Amino acid sequence: MKASQFFISTLREAPADAEIVSHQLMMRAGMIKKLGAGIYSYMPMGLRVIRKVEAIVREEMNRAGAVELTMPVVQPAELWQETGRFDKMGPELLRIKDRHGRDFVVQPTSEEVITDIARQDLRSYKQLPKNLYQIQTKFRDERRPRFGLMRGREFIMKDAYSFDRDENAAKASYQVMATAYRRIFDRFGLTYRAVAADSGAIGGDLSEEFQVIAATGEDAIVYCPTSDYAANMEKAEALAPAAPRAAAGDALTRTPTPGKSTCADVASLLGVPLSTTVKSLVLATEELNEHEEVVNTRIWLLLLRGDHDMNEVKVSKVPGLDGGFRFATVPEIEDHFGCKPGYLGPIRLVKPVQVVADREVAVMADWICGANAADFHLTGVNWGRDLPEPDRVADLRNVVEGDASPDGRGVLAIERGIEVGHVFYLGTKYSRAMNATFLGEDGKPAYFEMGCYGIGITRLPAAAIEQNHDDRGIIWPDAIAPFTVVICPIGMERSADVKAAAEKLHDQLRDNGVDVVLDDRGERPGAMFADWELIGVPHRVVISDRGLKEGQLEYQHRRDAAATKVATAGVFAFVTNRLASAAAAGQ
Repeated sequence: MKASQFFISTLREAPADAEIVSHQLMMRAGMIKKLGAGIYSYMPMGLRVIRKVEAIVREEMNRAGAVELTMPVVQPAELWQETGRFDKMGPELLRIKDRHGRDFVVQPTSEEVITDIARQDLRSYKQLPKNLYQIQTKFRDERRPRFGLMRGREFIMKDAYSFDRDENAAKASYQVMATAYRRIFDRFGLTYRAVAADSGAIGGDLSEEFQVIAATGEDAIVYCPTSDYAANMEKAEALAPAAPRAAAGDALTRTPTPGKSTCADVASLLGVPLSTTVKSLVLATEELNEHEEVVNTRIWLLLLRGDHDMNEVKVSKVPGLDGGFRFATVPEIEDHFGCKPGYLGPIRLVKPVQVVADREVAVMADWICGANAADFHLTGVNWGRDLPEPDRVADLRNVVEGDASPDGRGVLAIERGIEVGHVFYLGTKYSRAMNATFLGEDGKPAYFEMGCYGIGITRLPAAAIEQNHDDRGIIWPDAIAPFTVVICPIGMERSADVKAAAEKLHDQLRDNGVDVVLDDRGERPGAMFADWELIGVPHRVVISDRGLKEGQLEYQHRRDAAATKVATAGVFAFVTNRLASAAAAGQ
């Protein structure tokens, strides 16, 4: 490829609304161009990266026995109404009407459509297992689209769906996909972790996320450095303390804490560790009648240690709260506690509430909480003596570094990551909702056991940049770089020798399957080098008149601090050896 024939459009500065590194560098390198909020054109340089990501995904999906198809971007609402997701998904689901007033959706995912295909065409257990996938445009109407391709509204995704005859077969299909995903992410040349995850709104009970490690990642990844344990923050279990509850040592005391409404302020005022305080979080659940009218409201008090944070996913699994909850209003709080938020606690309530204590709080002694009176807290609080045991004890909190690993093989550490893939075992969630059955070996109808498997095709390049960049620009792994090698001839338009050497090397590399670009634009060396460093091409060869006279060219990897002199006659072998070494190392 000659650079003069390609479309190169770099910028000195990123647009003001480009907040994170990947967004800034993709805009500056001319890889994407903003059309609207969360909607981007994939420019030729960026599209090359996307196509390489797609090619790796497609090869490994095919290798794993999946079969490619394409489903419509615009889908009839009737299918989504069968599963209830037409109403449940909320405003992220873009709903449209055609000229006849019929409802449609712009797909964010395709469980309904693929299940409809299966119930029409997969009639017997003899046709199973099947795994169908697509690489297709999706749309989610994000309330706050941001960070370029990291959280856009329109994006490209690989979504696959497996169909099996029973749970064991479905879990075997899941493992095939989990293994294929590891091969895919190994080939990308990125540092990643596969972590146990909560299935969320899609459903199911077996789930892993694939997270690219990056300091700027939105997600917290929990892992044990001395074992294989890894999970996302939503899933990571906080074990109950091994030691039993200590005996009460202090008297219950109503202690003045004027103007100190947070656990941190109270701990500072009293000169005690924050871990001796207990925070009160008040939730409400609502019972609805057949007309969706609230007929009963129940108030819940969650107790967590003052230095811990509530994990909403874990709370949503507590019996009674698993049907949905909200934070209580101030009038509801005053009605039950006789006090405004900031001084709440489980003792001397106006009306009874359901008390759920975190595992840590359940074994605490002599703790501190609100007195249900403004400017006062209770110190020396103890279960059994001062208040009844909690109605329920549950894991309610986010883990913290140093917590015991759930596998018993060390302590936990936390790093940041960017989710780029997710695999789910769905079970019969969608097949039951859509009455998708096949005839089993016993001649009776049975519901398909399903799995679904996604990779964010357009999110992945952004994640790769967040992990691989410096102050000069992007540093692509070879496998997904827009070009693998760039040849930078200095004074090519003035020197027949430079031009001939550059074109010879270009043709040699191209003819041997190397994705190479020759910069024949006639740019000054500084501007030319800056462009390719910004774009992030991993291997660069510089050809100059002086070098040719000395019988040497310059090679430099994008990560190298300085160039390496290479004999002109041996440059082709040198570059191909470096490419082979990088491929072997997964770079």
